[in-house]
Amino acid sequence: MKRNLPLIFAFISGILVVISEFIPHRPFSQMVSTLQDWFMIIAGFAIILGQISLFQANLAKIKEKKSGWYFYLAGLLSFMLMLVIGLLWGTQEYRGLIGHGEAIQGWLGSKPFDYMFDNAYMPLSATMFSLLAFFIASAAYRAFIIRSFESNLLMITAVIVILGRTSFGGMLTAWLPESFKFWHLPNLSDFIMEYPNSAAQRAIMISAALGIIGSSLRIILGIERSYLGSDK
Repeated sequence: MKRNLPLIFAFISGILVVISEFIPHRPFSQMVSTLQDWFMIIAGFAIILGQISLFQANLAKIKEKKSGWYFYLAGLLSFMLMLVIGLLWGTQEYRGLIGHGEAIQGWLGSKPFDYMFDNAYMPLSATMFSLLAFFIASAAYRAFIIRSFESNLLMITAVIVILGRTSFGGMLTAWLPESFKFWHLPNLSDFIMEYPNSAAQRAIMISAALGIIGSSLRIILGIERSYLGSDK
């Protein structure tokens, strides 16, 4: 019963959501709205559990002095700092436990939580994403190595698109007459992005949608049970 009850709830909830997509009227729409409210409540508790798990995992690595333990310490201190100032003074829209902190707002120009978010978290996020550009460039270099017909085609297409997006590409084919306008690199680049690229993206999205449908059906029918903590 301990395992059958969650499976029954998952089956009933999944069937109701599916039916509401085809019959968006009462009582199904009202049931799904209630289920969505329940989901938000459960998600709130899940976030709390996730924060506790994060705290315990980092604390264990700090105690064991694992490699790079000081990074875990910095993450834990940052977590605690943002949590405390968020609870005490709140955010831009919500009041904290000790009010809005008008005095400290006048000194910083905003609430402490928003100040830390804008001046610490956002620059760190931008730095992280800028570092990803180097990994993307490395992956692109490996993908563009000509080893087969497909990689050769990918390389040619990438060069056309890259050159077509620059003024240099337009200069290279500017000498072509108007009757060969399609073969101008900017126009050729736009054609590739609008048609072959769009078709490939839609194929990927359709495949992803089919995968989501398959996974959802496995959960609804009780075939997939990993969310219960075991595959059995």
